[in-house]
Amino acid sequence: MPPNSGVSASRSSESLLARLHHFWQRVSEGRQIDDLWSQFAADARSSYGFYGRDVDWEEIRKLPRWRRPLHVAKEFFWALLLKMSPARRVLLLIAFVMLVMSVIKSEMNFEVIAVILFLLLLSLELADKVTMKRDLEIAREIQTWLVPSQPPEVAGANIAFATRPQNSVAGDYYDAFYPNPEDRERLMVVIADVAGKSVPAALLMATLQASLRTIAGENAPLADLVSRLNRYACAHSLNGLRFTTAVLSEYNPISRRLTYVNAGHNAPILRRANGAAETLDVGGLPLGIRPAANYETASLELKPGDALIFFTDGVVEAFNESGEEFGNERWLSAIRNLPDWDAQQTLQFLMTRVDEFAGATRQSDDITCLVFRSR
Repeated sequence: MPPNSGVSASRSSESLLARLHHFWQRVSEGRQIDDLWSQFAADARSSYGFYGRDVDWEEIRKLPRWRRPLHVAKEFFWALLLKMSPARRVLLLIAFVMLVMSVIKSEMNFEVIAVILFLLLLSLELADKVTMKRDLEIAREIQTWLVPSQPPEVAGANIAFATRPQNSVAGDYYDAFYPNPEDRERLMVVIADVAGKSVPAALLMATLQASLRTIAGENAPLADLVSRLNRYACAHSLNGLRFTTAVLSEYNPISRRLTYVNAGHNAPILRRANGAAETLDVGGLPLGIRPAANYETASLELKPGDALIFFTDGVVEAFNESGEEFGNERWLSAIRNLPDWDAQQTLQFLMTRVDEFAGATRQSDDITCLVFRSR
């Protein structure tokens, strides 16, 4: 054996291992196995829920138990098939028939053709998904321009907010701004949730933001502002199908007085410094349901140490892998147990409670929270 043969073999082995490691890092993006499995499990549950909406579970429950699995498989296959274009449906059926014939009749070797057709279908669907994802990412970038990236400075208070879209774009909206930058005695604090999800909800959210900023800039009183927003929303709500829940409020840092209207939204929770909790539930119907709807206003005084929590229904409806919802009681418990922190730390405390409950489960709604903390 040549004296250098062992060294060469060792170097070749190390080179192969290095290439395999580089390949794995590129494919997995450096993630650990347990992280990849959690992501796959979350994707699988999400896909099951997506296709399962088209399954007639009531009819399946009427069948004998031994017949249910076959019917579930058939319903899922049809749900998958009907979401494709007609040309791709035919291609999938041809590939499926070839695969079945190869299994039934071993002398008919259509497996390679069937696999090629399946890969072709996969590449076509993937191309569509990548194109749509790129467009959604652009839409998401544009949407970030419509909400504040940093909270405004408020005398005697601080604000923090966080949002997690269910998709690349969201129907949740939050804002905190001075309608007149020179007038620091009138701060608008808003949270809203457009009915629906993804692009349609995001587009309506954008129109709501533009309308709100325009009307607020005219120094309209809060009750008038909400009424005008409602009339505009009714004109674009498809007869009430695309309504918007919202809480709109004005805060005066000098008097520490907050005036608000709750238009059918989850009631914000005011946690007083002494631990008592109040809900902000005065208002009226969601925006976009009835043009002539009346809206009541209410006022309260914020004192040092108080924490006002605005949130959308995605928070309390967050669910874990067992399908159990986070719920109002857990949310209220988290708010009651708030430490005496600033707004950003308070927000992190609350969102951590939700994250610990939901884990890696992919959610079905946007999650948004805004914390207003009086000092």
